[in-house]
Amino acid sequence: MALVQLTISALPAHVRTARLMATAVARRAGIAETALDEVRLAVGEACSRAVEAHRVHCPSRPIQLDLIDSAVPRGSAANNAETPERAPHNGHPAQRFEVVVFDRAPAKEPAAKSGDHIADAEFDFGENTPPGGVSGLSPDVGLAVIVGLADEVSIEPHEDGTVVRMSWPLGKADPESDAELVG
Repeated sequence: MALVQLTISALPAHVRTARLMATAVARRAGIAETALDEVRLAVGEACSRAVEAHRVHCPSRPIQLDLIDSAVPRGSAANNAETPERAPHNGHPAQRFEVVVFDRAPAKEPAAKSGDHIADAEFDFGENTPPGGVSGLSPDVGLAVIVGLADEVSIEPHEDGTVVRMSWPLGKADPESDAELVG
């Protein structure tokens, strides 16, 4: 497992940096070219949501992104206890690219109750625009967009922040075939 960690300030300009970094790491990990726009857009949504929450609640605290390539063999130095191994599929470990966005703004209302899917959450389309909302849409609409872009999504609201995990399958069928091309 390869892990790239990026910490950004709660500034909208840094969302672009996060998108560029995620796209570069995803490409290096072997994400299919057709999925790179989905990665870029989903990371942009997650980071924009986190930046807006931080600007309201904790502007001086950083936002952390973990970019994880599970195709690289896991070593003791790269193993991270917060990202458990996925169950093997057909006898082979799942090979995925995962992005985890950690914000430290308090989650007032979880997007979904524990065990529910984000699709089951109620979205506020009322007249009032909440902080971070656009044209009366709740900031949780961004989470729904992420669900539509990423292959797998987990949203974990806590008192001390929200963790948004997104992942996509890697485009390579066999990571060892690259070794044959190089060597």
